[in-house]
Amino acid sequence: MTQSIEQTSFQIILHSGNARSSLIEAIRLAREDHFQEAEEKVLEAKKELNEAHQVQTGLIQGEAQGEKSEFSILLVHAQDHLMNSITVKELAEEIIFLHKKIQK
Repeated sequence: MTQSIEQTSFQIILHSGNARSSLIEAIRLAREDHFQEAEEKVLEAKKELNEAHQVQTGLIQGEAQGEKSEFSILLVHAQDHLMNSITVKELAEEIIFLHKKIQK
């Protein structure tokens, strides 16, 4: 069964939003020197980002195979969520590293 573009968009939003939430929590944990918990939150986020990326890859593969979909503001919004979450992941990893360095 093929999902609608709306369902697919909401999956990307869900997983990337979950990732972003975990990453913000990881930063807050690192600020309190709870590095093990922070790293666990980063791992959770990476799993969520992987899920979102798999959904995105499915869309790209479908288009490469000739499946065209109409323009969707919702899909653009979903892509924004995903890209922002990826950026937050990169920044969170650096912030956690810096907190560890400062704590030493």
